[in-house]
Amino acid sequence: MGFGDLKSPTGLQVLNDYLVDKSYIEGYMPSQADMAVFEAVSGPPPADLCHALHWYNHVKSYEKEKARLPGVKKALGKYGPSNVEDTAESGATDSKDDDDRDLFGSDEEEESEEVKRLREEHLAQYESKKARKQTVVTKSSILLDVEPWDDETDLAKLEECVRSIQADGFVWGSSKLVLVGSGIKKLQIQCAVEDDKVGTDMLEEQITACDEYVQSMDVAAFNKI
Repeated sequence: MGFGDLKSPTGLQVLNDYLVDKSYIEGYMPSQADMAVFEAVSGPPPADLCHALHWYNHVKSYEKEKARLPGVKKALGKYGPSNVEDTAESGATDSKDDDDRDLFGSDEEEESEEVKRLREEHLAQYESKKARKQTVVTKSSILLDVEPWDDETDLAKLEECVRSIQADGFVWGSSKLVLVGSGIKKLQIQCAVEDDKVGTDMLEEQITACDEYVQSMDVAAFNKI
């Protein structure tokens, strides 16, 4: 295994290819494996090696707390693709291995409670971020026609009653009065809804409950946002 010389363009290319479908050198959270490889890279990879550059910048943010990252450093050649021979000097890394092992208390990779807590915290953040990416909120814009009983219906009170209806994932928009004939006007009002929280059936049920002013409600227009 190994990445080769990570100070050379060839080694960085191997690292970039390795990270195409991975966020970290090992596992699903930052660890001593990432720090071992990070310390072998002389600086930020060039912009065209986007996977390696993204990984480098992310791991760099953990540099100050590297001693708290889970795992135990191994020789650099223990990481990476199996078909690349490690040509980097490993003496400095090996000497750091001993220091890092001391931080965790033993050579048997026993984890302290703090290390376990940090690992679980990072894993929870990763799962939460992944879940947010997978959640897509669909919204719709709805134009409603609300008809009064007759030309003597108080339309200001009608609109006040309609706008008093509130719900999570739902907001009222602009409105206007539209003449429908014989001196009777209807209320035309806009609203925006989150599709999985509010439906037109619920709106009709609550609006027609204002039966002192409302005769009926119809959907004039329905568009996805």
